[in-house]
Amino acid sequence: MEINNAFLKRILSYFVRGLIVIAPTYFTILIIWSGVEFLDSILPINIPISNKRSVYLPGLGVAIILSGIIFLGFFFSTVVPQSVFKFSESVMRRIPLVSLIYYSIKDLISAFVGDQKKFNQPVLITVNRDSDVCKLGFITQTDLSHLEIEGYVAVYIPHSYAFSGELFLVPAASIKLLNASSTDIMKMIVSGGVSVKATVEDQAP
Repeated sequence: MEINNAFLKRILSYFVRGLIVIAPTYFTILIIWSGVEFLDSILPINIPISNKRSVYLPGLGVAIILSGIIFLGFFFSTVVPQSVFKFSESVMRRIPLVSLIYYSIKDLISAFVGDQKKFNQPVLITVNRDSDVCKLGFITQTDLSHLEIEGYVAVYIPHSYAFSGELFLVPAASIKLLNASSTDIMKMIVSGGVSVKATVEDQAP
């Protein structure tokens, strides 16, 4: 009976080990592949190989879209004067609904990429001073004077296991800057605190 138990425990440990290796790889490939299929569906391209047949090349639409984005970035950076770009944005700013949608999307993208990235300053927020309960987040605005709010900063707190979060206006005195990698903090929050910094032993198969 003890031999059977030891054998079952070994089989279970092998299963868990295999699951840890396979599951993240599978879901990573699945998410990337779904993204490629979605982008390809925007610009579906089939290569004709005969009069009656054509073949679908996955990723071709993505390559064309990315190339187009790079070309537009080059075009608007070098050819189109900045004054024209600023004028077009000032016109869009005056259109109520268009302004809301356009600038919300633009600010969201700019928060992750570009020269004005927002999620690069992790902080520890004291939620309850009596019990020392804290939350991890990222400073997105340090000056809220345009809202007539003094002494507060804007902190974004992502939700665990979800692509969502909440925005808090927190007294500056309740903020502690963290000397840590933004990537590590984001992974820790999104994973519900499960994710830890990888070590050499963890990376070994």
